[in-house]
Amino acid sequence: MNRFLRLPALALLGLGLATAACKKEEGLQVQPHDQSTLMTIMHNMMKDMDAMTPTGDPDNDFAMMMKMHHQGAINMANEELKNGKDTEMRTMATNIIATQQAEIAQFTAFLAAHPAHAPFLPNFATMQSANMMRMDQANDLRPLTGDTDYDFAQLMVDHHQSAIENSDLELKYGRETTTKTLADGIITEQKMEITQFQTWLLKNKKF
Repeated sequence: MNRFLRLPALALLGLGLATAACKKEEGLQVQPHDQSTLMTIMHNMMKDMDAMTPTGDPDNDFAMMMKMHHQGAINMANEELKNGKDTEMRTMATNIIATQQAEIAQFTAFLAAHPAHAPFLPNFATMQSANMMRMDQANDLRPLTGDTDYDFAQLMVDHHQSAIENSDLELKYGRETTTKTLADGIITEQKMEITQFQTWLLKNKKF
């Protein structure tokens, strides 16, 4: 009698294992970072910023670094428009391109009209670089999925956070109205966009 009772139990165990396997397959699927175009864009941006020669003038150094940082965001947004499918993420990418191209033009005009001058603050560039290193580390901890929409949203949260931190530095140490106004605008717009990205990620999470 006991021998016959064991059969359903074994069958149920097999069904349970199969169900667990299905759930695992339906969960988070990760992509190696070196296979991610978005991550490659981020790393190339980091190389450009690392190669920057600081002037010691906080306003100029903020403008120079944010031009490269913004260009990284634009390149990522273009990748989203190329391969992303989600309407909301594509709309956000379009908005990022328009906003940050306009800000790059403003930074470029500022640098053309504002030669670096004393009093210098050499530590400003070091603090900026520390913010960017935190962003890079946060990126490296992200479980990328190969889904352009999802990975774009994840990486842009970290990218925007570093822009906010650098803009906070500019508000604290900068001396020029033009760059401080740009920093204030970046903080406002990118905090709002981080909330949008995080809300989307919660609705579309893969685990």
